[in-house]
Amino acid sequence: MTITANGQVTIPQALRERYHLRPGTEVDFIALEDGLQIVPQKPHHHAPQVVASWLSKAQGCASTPLNTDQLMAMTRGEEW
Repeated sequence: MTITANGQVTIPQALRERYHLRPGTEVDFIALEDGLQIVPQKPHHHAPQVVASWLSKAQGCASTPLNTDQLMAMTRGEEW
């Protein structure tokens, strides 16, 4: 493999298929004494729980004297 002027290399298709490396896969480079190791980053499986927790805390915290029609008119720049 050759490194381009932009620091890029092409991972051979056989290796991409074997290790399930798809476009957009994030990888880490690990420095070893005699070279580098490239490993896919572990997916962040906790992200959905973080979002669900945030949403549960945010639910019902907005209050306004306006009704839905008034809010929609306001976002459209209409008189209400």
